[in-house]
Amino acid sequence: MNALLAADAVVELLWTGSVWGEGPVWLPATSALRWSDIPNNRILQFDAASGAVSVYRDGAEYTNGRTLDLRGDVVQCSHGRRAVERDVDGRVETIVGGFALGRFNSPNDVVVARDGAIWFTDPPYGIQENGHEGHPGTQDYDGCWVFRYDPVSRVAEPVITDLVHPNGLAFSPDEGTLYVSDTASSTDDAANAAGAPDQGAAGSVPRSIRCYDTTTLAGRDFAAPTGLADGLRVDTAGNVWTSSHRGVEVFSPAGDQLLYIEVPERVSNLCFGGDDGTDLYITASTSLYRIGTTARDAARRVLQTGP
Repeated sequence: MNALLAADAVVELLWTGSVWGEGPVWLPATSALRWSDIPNNRILQFDAASGAVSVYRDGAEYTNGRTLDLRGDVVQCSHGRRAVERDVDGRVETIVGGFALGRFNSPNDVVVARDGAIWFTDPPYGIQENGHEGHPGTQDYDGCWVFRYDPVSRVAEPVITDLVHPNGLAFSPDEGTLYVSDTASSTDDAANAAGAPDQGAAGSVPRSIRCYDTTTLAGRDFAAPTGLADGLRVDTAGNVWTSSHRGVEVFSPAGDQLLYIEVPERVSNLCFGGDDGTDLYITASTSLYRIGTTARDAARRVLQTGP
């Protein structure tokens, strides 16, 4: 048994019934896990105490990735509104919906830094013609970039522009490094139409996770996962946890593979949760899974030290 997993670790099926589950976040105030069923345009919520799953919101405008800000409020990406939003007890407000060149494509995943800045990815999946994850539309700018939104100036600016379809992202424990996955190798149209990127497609873009210095924004290749990397989390030791085809793959800060957890379905995303933060929740196609670990999300420190 790998030291990153709890002694009694087993992949546990918690719920099934989505088309393509995505964007999980743990809500410590209510001991609940919130995530999206994007093609069904709804947000789901799992109560850890009772094991019950409820529909938090229908007609959710195809929300995807989400995180908590420094106050513990949910910040989420909306494919439908092409915006980054804040959800406070069911009240949704737009934080930012565009920049100097126009609207975003479809914000996909998001992280909040210690200074309150919001970093997010902007691939085109929500505006594709099939309308499976949003509303068909056109790009206002020629590219798919990573943006940083400054809460003081209320301006979003592109900070990383060398990826094809930037998707999942996560900070290192000291926030000196930003890890970003590129999902442009998901080229199978049939898989995309079914709501799940083709994790096995060769594509013209290599499966990759890149890392960037958050000061200089200089980037380099970090790791080449076994399958397509989508959602990312980094633990307090600096290890990178990522979805990887039908499993979860873990890399050391040096980019060496430490662990591969097999999951019965194609994995989209993951997050740490539970009362002590060591439960790993996994969104995988139609289902929600959980496994016990010995790791904790490095981002938990932001909430503990923020205002």
